[in-house]
Amino acid sequence: MNAKLNERSGGKCELCGSAADIATYHVLPDRYSDNEVAICQSCRMQIDNDTPMVDHYWHFLSETMWSEVPAIQVLAWRMLNRLRGESWAADNLDMLYLDDETLAWAKDGEDPADRPDAVVHKDNYGNVLQNGDSVVITKTLDVKGSAISAKLGTVVKNIRLVEDNPEQVEGRVEGQLIVILTKYLKRQN
Repeated sequence: MNAKLNERSGGKCELCGSAADIATYHVLPDRYSDNEVAICQSCRMQIDNDTPMVDHYWHFLSETMWSEVPAIQVLAWRMLNRLRGESWAADNLDMLYLDDETLAWAKDGEDPADRPDAVVHKDNYGNVLQNGDSVVITKTLDVKGSAISAKLGTVVKNIRLVEDNPEQVEGRVEGQLIVILTKYLKRQN
């Protein structure tokens, strides 16, 4: 581990704070500058899918996500995204703000089209949707079990993909979390 990284981390994992088995981790892709993070073996193995994901292990992300180091923010966003089925992770993902460049970096390493077994969500125009995208509703929709109506042209920010169904996403309309069919959406650029 280089001196700068060791000084910044204090010899501890920059994600969980553990002092055991610390090593340098390169947050991919490498084209982004300052992409090194000091992490422990336990975090690295779960990030790289070398061991099964232990959901409750990652609760420290509630604090880690506020780091000022972009590489740490990227790792926090990616792990929260993987854990979005957990309510605490989804809530943190809703609160997490990344500048445009850091969000692009986070998404760059999580392209669902690169994973052959992944469920790929596409809008009505064939654009790939990702967690955190903003979309526009292309048809007025009545929300089942509610008095609200999702009107044509409504912008839904920070959507969440329904993991096992490529035709559905979740988003907030008039403050209510609803499921929206992807065929009625257009991704905003």
